Amino acid sequence: MHHHRAGRLLEAQQLYRDILQHVPDHPVVNNSLGIALKGQGKTDEAAAVFQRLVAVAPDYAPGHSNLGNILFEKGKLSEAEASYRRALVLKPDMIDALKNLGLVIVDSGRFAECFPVFRRHAELAYGKNPASQPAPPHKAQHDQEQRDYLNGGQAGGAALPFHLEEGTPVSGRAVNPDGSQGAVAATWRSSSPQIAVIDNLLTDEGLEQLRRYCWRSTMWHKAYPNGYLGAMPEHGFACPLVAQIADELRSTYPEIIGQHPLLQWWGFKYDSRLKGINIHADFAAVNVNFWITPDEANLDPEGGGLVVWDKPAPLDWNFAQYNNPNAGQNIRDFLARSGARSVTVPYRANRAVIFDSDLFHETDRITFKEGYLNRRINITMLFGLRGEATAKQR
Repeated sequence: MHHHRAGRLLEAQQLYRDILQHVPDHPVVNNSLGIALKGQGKTDEAAAVFQRLVAVAPDYAPGHSNLGNILFEKGKLSEAEASYRRALVLKPDMIDALKNLGLVIVDSGRFAECFPVFRRHAELAYGKNPASQPAPPHKAQHDQEQRDYLNGGQAGGAALPFHLEEGTPVSGRAVNPDGSQGAVAATWRSSSPQIAVIDNLLTDEGLEQLRRYCWRSTMWHKAYPNGYLGAMPEHGFACPLVAQIADELRSTYPEIIGQHPLLQWWGFKYDSRLKGINIHADFAAVNVNFWITPDEANLDPEGGGLVVWDKPAPLDWNFAQYNNPNAGQNIRDFLARSGARSVTVPYRANRAVIFDSDLFHETDRITFKEGYLNRRINITMLFGLRGEATAKQR
């Protein structure tokens, strides 16, 4: 196993094959061989190993989970889901299988079904297994501020256990009806770049419920070097209120979002002393980005929002070329060569910016007050796959 841990996959693979000459059905060794083969990019060989493993050791949960990973990569979603579910029957608290089951359910277009799966994953991953590594300074400060807030404002309060608010749907609408008489859709059709700005997106009840969920849930686990924190579905940002908002966005703005399924969503929370998100594009058809921190927190009413360029990422660029923290200069060089122009949308609480996700975009300069409730929070929902919107317009 030492070779495998050291990254020497060829040596590890040979060692596993030597052992299997004597104990061909050993589940742990077969599983390790499959992982080593997958690590070398030998996906078909790895799949064969895992398929044999689940046949000879049907009660070995990691075999089913790892077979599910390969099936998921191959786009065989129903088969991958069955593998993850079998693994979880055998080992209900298997963290990786829970996360990947949630992801495959989302990719299958049934996003609301994933919420209990992701919440269970978050409880196990962050409730019973707190982070072993020290948090970056900006995350440590946020976490202390959140503890103080949840302790009723008592500074230096004791650490609190992992907690997720219920995030239940609101009794009425969460998204305000389109009161613009179709003007938003008309702007979307005629604008270049394709951008629509919607103020007063959520109802008062929907906004307050979402703020409560984001302020009180200890789900801000992903720290980014620029100084912002991410809450992903697997971290616990998975509640029925999100489903209500997504469904109502689709029904309220059918000409923009249409039948595109919700495939990804997250929340980002910022430290205004540091920088926001670098320039990038997203792998989606439609990007819905909205802000929920109260306006009085923003010290610069003309800034703090989003900058969107009028040039999309070329379709022949791969994900690393248009969505990578280190790709910024290459993107800016491309935009300069293309004569691209940018549109800056200032921050407003409860304002949504809806745009073609192919367009390059970045966070505008951030100048917000200090204090936990003043931290800028944006919610992003990505509908459909990149290229779908372009294909429909041709």
